Amino acid sequence: MKKTHLIILLIILSVFTAFGQAFEGKIVYSNSYKSKNQQMPDQQWQTMLGSTQEYFIKDGDYKSISNGSLMQWQLYVNKDNKLYNKMSNSEMAVWNDCNNQGDEVLKTEVNKGVTEILGYKCDEVVLFCKSGAQRYYFNSKLSVDPKLFINHKFGNWYQYLLLSKALPLKTVIETAQFTMTSVATEVKVEKLDGKQFQLPAGIQTQKAHID
Repeated sequence: MKKTHLIILLIILSVFTAFGQAFEGKIVYSNSYKSKNQQMPDQQWQTMLGSTQEYFIKDGDYKSISNGSLMQWQLYVNKDNKLYNKMSNSEMAVWNDCNNQGDEVLKTEVNKGVTEILGYKCDEVVLFCKSGAQRYYFNSKLSVDPKLFINHKFGNWYQYLLLSKALPLKTVIETAQFTMTSVATEVKVEKLDGKQFQLPAGIQTQKAHID
């Protein structure tokens, strides 16, 4: 094989290897809210749920830390398929069984080259759900293996990952109460300690009651 051909082959292989590796590290998001409830101004939602979110992911586990006065953190433990939520008004962490979707996707849509965020050119996935539209903007460099989240039906997370195979850099989520827009302000690739994705020692937990 000629030297130039060998160099080209090595470059191609290195690119596929880089893109094949799942993202591990931290993404910081800025969150804003547009209220649909006259009794709840936009700013009140932002104060309660947080204007800033730090999202950490390693393999199939993830953790989200918020600066909200009510919402403190979320933790997804893959081996249990549970999403834990810690609120400031309780000492307990309340968990959802992620086998339960809690919503229904009526239609999906994929649009190419919709926007650019932090220098990443982003495609768009839209999930039209009973609860409202969910719009995700992503770049394949922040790759995720959907198989790791095959049982994470809650919040339509697995359905989104099947279409994107990547973490979102922006989301626009409609609910009955508000529309939340979350935009990445920082992406940091780093090796994380697996202990970061364990529940705090001694914390009590209980299952969420969904009507």
